[in-house]
Amino acid sequence: MQELIDRALEEDLGSGDVTSLAVVPADATARARIEQKAPGVVAGLRVAESVFRRVDPELRWHPHVQEGEWREAGLTAEVAGSARSILAGERVALNFLQRLSGVATLTARFVREVEGTGARILDTRKTTPGLRALEKQAVVAGGGHSHRAGLFDALLVKENHSMLAGGVGEATRRALAGAGGLPVEVECATLADVDEALENGATRILLDNMSPDELREAVARARGRAETEASGGITLETVRAAAEAGVDWISVGALTHSAPALDLSLLLEPL
Repeated sequence: MQELIDRALEEDLGSGDVTSLAVVPADATARARIEQKAPGVVAGLRVAESVFRRVDPELRWHPHVQEGEWREAGLTAEVAGSARSILAGERVALNFLQRLSGVATLTARFVREVEGTGARILDTRKTTPGLRALEKQAVVAGGGHSHRAGLFDALLVKENHSMLAGGVGEATRRALAGAGGLPVEVECATLADVDEALENGATRILLDNMSPDELREAVARARGRAETEASGGITLETVRAAAEAGVDWISVGALTHSAPALDLSLLLEPL
């Protein structure tokens, strides 16, 4: 995280905050209030604190909320100390906070939609380059679950893998044989694919772009043999139907590739 923060600060600050250096007295001190201005879940407080402390270790940080709580609006955190230092870290801290809170908020909306069904919301690898770990933490803050971190910690046999291996069945056999103890999941686009994956030992199946009726039938075929995950084009309007089909998991790429930022602001008052 520190390397990421350093890159973000270098991008924004460059050789220095020329406006503050010209306008703000060197000895000016202030307290800044970070306010949540729209309903949602705040995430990324630790990152924001680290940004300010990286700019100036003497800045004092005080959060007023806990990550993972849905709030309508209000005071989120305060930071006090050198006014120049606060202004130097303001935009980078808010960029992280707004982005990660947006991910947590969208996740929370999806989690609410499937409440009572038993289905759990999953993230994907469709993350912002360099921000994957933080965005996945934000998904968890919003009540979702984090899937594999990358290509290295689980096997997910997708359509392209199956095509290159000669079919879903052969790809499933190869994946299970070469997994070395890692989890294995097999993507299936049709019910025939589901049957083939199950016949060859798959214990977790990704049901790609299936209708609710197809999901229901796939779940019935997999019951007692494999966990099921719905994926592909899932929206807030369609997620409930997928959940009610009986799947164990629902993966939603939009959590990280399309989440709108949560509206947060920072205002200073002199000390």
